[in-house]
Amino acid sequence: MLPASVEARLAALPSGLREHVERSRRVARELARRHGVDLRKTDLGTAAHDIARAVKGDALMAEAKRLGLRVNLVERSAPLLMHGRVGAKWLETEDGVSDPDVLEAVRWHTTGRKDMGVVAKVVFLADKLDPRKVERYPYLERVALLAQDSLDAAILEYLSKELEYLLQQGLLIHPASVGLRNELMAQMT
Repeated sequence: MLPASVEARLAALPSGLREHVERSRRVARELARRHGVDLRKTDLGTAAHDIARAVKGDALMAEAKRLGLRVNLVERSAPLLMHGRVGAKWLETEDGVSDPDVLEAVRWHTTGRKDMGVVAKVVFLADKLDPRKVERYPYLERVALLAQDSLDAAILEYLSKELEYLLQQGLLIHPASVGLRNELMAQMT
């Protein structure tokens, strides 16, 4: 059962985004069970991961500023990257969510970050492995397969493909993603 404030935030989202959240919650529950991760924390983190996703561009930057969040060069260039951090701050300051695992999961579900906890890893992957996304991006099938045995291997595969794409497109890369990929590479070699 979700807190009433989170239910209200979900109800206010556009229908397509609510549907994505529900599909991601199903993926997260499956991954959490498979890997022995706290189901309550995982479900709350996944349910809340996109509560600020419908806020666009300048409004998202204004909200980040209002909340006192520091914005880096990459986030200024791609404001959408801030929606997890804004959502986590809302949960913490306005909705009374204090669990650090849940807040971390919401905060970093888009980019990931070094030293990410297991709840955050499940939420990160659940967001990426929404079955509709897997249909659109065939490389996610391998990520989903790897996630059955290793959250870290699945995240590493995802980040490697994502960073490759960003480089090919000449886009900026969030330093938190680079830090997480480097950490996982070092652990696995």
